[in-house]
Amino acid sequence: MVQEKNDGINKDMVLSPFQQNRPALSWEMKIKTKLKTVPACLGKFRPTVGQCCHQCTPDSLRKKLGQNSSLGFHNLLSVNETHTRYRGWLVRRVCGALFLSGCKVYASPVSNRLERVCQSNSVKEALTTEHKVPEGSDSRGELNHLSPFLPLLNTCISPGLLRFLSWVLLKMFSSVFGSIQVNLNHLPALHRASQEGSLLVYVYMRQSVVDSALIPLVLLCHNLRVPYTVCPLHINSSSIRSILQKVGVLLLPPALTEQEAEMDSLHSPVMTSLVRELLHEGQAISVGVSAESGQGGQWLARIRQLIKEGSVPDVSLVPVGISYDCVPKTNTQVCFSSLLRWLWSLLWRRPEGSVRIHLAQPFSLKEMCESGMCRVDEWLPLQDLLLPVILNHRADSVFGRRRMSWLLPSPHYASELKEPIDAERDLSIAVILHLIFSAASCTAVMSTSLVSSLLLYRHRKGVSASALCRDVVWLTEELLFRNKDVGFGGSLEEVVHYSLSLLAPHLIIAAVPSRKDPFIVPRPSLAATLHLTLQAQIVTHTFILEAVGACAVSAMLCEVVGSGVSSRVRNDGVDGEQVNGDMEFDVVLCQSELTERALQLSHLLPPGFMPPCQSSQSFALDAVDSLVRCNILIMEEIPRDVPISDSWRRDGALTWTTSDDPYHCDSDCDMEEQELRSYKISQPSQCPEMLFFLCSMLAGHLRALCWTTAGLDLLHTPLPEAEFVAQVHYHLCDTANKKKQHYESCSEEAAHTAVRSLIDLGVLSQERQKGGVFLGVCPLFQLSENRQKLRRFISQYLYN
Repeated sequence: MVQEKNDGINKDMVLSPFQQNRPALSWEMKIKTKLKTVPACLGKFRPTVGQCCHQCTPDSLRKKLGQNSSLGFHNLLSVNETHTRYRGWLVRRVCGALFLSGCKVYASPVSNRLERVCQSNSVKEALTTEHKVPEGSDSRGELNHLSPFLPLLNTCISPGLLRFLSWVLLKMFSSVFGSIQVNLNHLPALHRASQEGSLLVYVYMRQSVVDSALIPLVLLCHNLRVPYTVCPLHINSSSIRSILQKVGVLLLPPALTEQEAEMDSLHSPVMTSLVRELLHEGQAISVGVSAESGQGGQWLARIRQLIKEGSVPDVSLVPVGISYDCVPKTNTQVCFSSLLRWLWSLLWRRPEGSVRIHLAQPFSLKEMCESGMCRVDEWLPLQDLLLPVILNHRADSVFGRRRMSWLLPSPHYASELKEPIDAERDLSIAVILHLIFSAASCTAVMSTSLVSSLLLYRHRKGVSASALCRDVVWLTEELLFRNKDVGFGGSLEEVVHYSLSLLAPHLIIAAVPSRKDPFIVPRPSLAATLHLTLQAQIVTHTFILEAVGACAVSAMLCEVVGSGVSSRVRNDGVDGEQVNGDMEFDVVLCQSELTERALQLSHLLPPGFMPPCQSSQSFALDAVDSLVRCNILIMEEIPRDVPISDSWRRDGALTWTTSDDPYHCDSDCDMEEQELRSYKISQPSQCPEMLFFLCSMLAGHLRALCWTTAGLDLLHTPLPEAEFVAQVHYHLCDTANKKKQHYESCSEEAAHTAVRSLIDLGVLSQERQKGGVFLGVCPLFQLSENRQKLRRFISQYLYN
């Protein structure tokens, strides 16, 4: 097992053997020569990530205290004869097969699973209601109606086939990736939980089909129980489906999407019964969740339902963070011919990029739901939170958190707004949100993500190699300071050169003889910008507090400039690529108003960015405080008779707060004290550049909302939801092409998120018809005046 040294430098984490030995291009030679003059070393400190939430699951967190948490990393692709019991020339050539043959596999026979599912009360009720099966009928009639689910119910784990396919995966991944690094810190906790009989459920964020293959491979190589994996692939080949179902892969019925499957009244009770039987057998489960559509969350809701009913005592949830240097492009439609073509392409492909996998600390789902700390009593529809501010220009916002009902797919979603709120459903959504945030929090920032964020948000017009190196060191330190792990190590020369090599197809690198320092510019194209945006998302997640605070400052500055209040910008000159000088604003920003802007913006964030167990008010206060820590804002206090720091009130009484309030934080203060606090923009030369860097992180999402709102009058509504999203996506791409910029706002994910936000705002109405859910513009926003108000509200946070 290859472990990382104490200094955090691991050559396998930086360059693959191919990339170390291949002939360098001219720009690579230029960069290498330039970087050798910049001595630096990264990876001297590595934070501990993946710990349980101290608020929602304190008992699960307490089990981790006092244990060693610096066990290093293991490269799955680095298998040699030392991992086997044998030695010799022949062993070195078959060491992978010998290593996997020695790994422990927990067999999973099907036994009488079908009969047990048929005995489920919910399945019997669904058969009686929908399929008119009379009560007390023989099992043959029930089996006929359950015949489409038979292959799914017969899914098992064959030890021999599992070992063979795992060996094939290792060979395939060695042709795709340079290394697959696994964080070993929480593996002892997983082994201990498995020995104690805990039922483990692994939850990860869906990025690629490769995700669902990596987790079982990692667990097998470390002698943990291989889970039953919920796979969203559409596989038409019966032979491929048969093979995958014998290694624990739960596949959807052929020619059905997840949404279509959930519309079937029999599908949900059968899947719930299947999950119950798997957990009764002691099996582990792996589920991928999509923050964009909420797909996958229904499996977590089923597990929570079983715990509430008492069918399952408890499960231990394990968030998994998977980060790629380059996210593999995979197709969700798989047939036998496409699989053969892909395998053939691997023979001519050289490995590039690495993978980092973090298995977080397991925590109890029952503790999280029954402790009462995971609260949803302040959840409100988005239109209740923001429409009074947008349309009526209310000075204060409604306190609460945005309800995201669509994170839990339901066939009755279109009519949910008219139905009473289901507290149990909201609690399941809170669990899904918590796991999305936890998986993103323990995901490491790769070097390509770091460089992509710098090129997109700080140096869109280009940067020299030496300036990029300085920013890489600065941003790495900022990430580590925020307790975010990085997925790279080694010298600065290796890290930057490696990142630029992987991102080269999306960059313009100018290395001419007259210029010693190469110049790097992102390609102004749709494909390049979307690739860099996808890589930079994890950096945005890390700096979300600062980004929200910076956008709130930008909104107030734009209002000051628009109102004609005196302000000035001092510019000492332009030298080459950057501005040398200070931007000076003679304005004072009120803390209460600044916090109000941050609170309103936080309601528009996509799921997974805000901590799920923190109130929106506390998040907004922390966003403002984070700018003080970054030295962007300087706090000023207006003089008064009694100092703010004085703990005595004017009436001579002390004020007390309860320490067990989950929404209380140290930064909370009385409204009177907030109004007497103010901030000014700091004057260091890097402050404006840092402010714009942070604002740029959310600009793509906010601009997509603005463009979608502007394009509503171009759509002939009502339209089916899928067609509506497709037309919005086309409108975003067309707008970006006309402007020749802002391509980060026209991804499919941006279109989905914008449409979902407008539905929650009440701009778009949903109507269920025979063809599915249709979207149309509600009467209130058919008025151009109200659409203009919405656009002005969103665009105030766009600094440019």
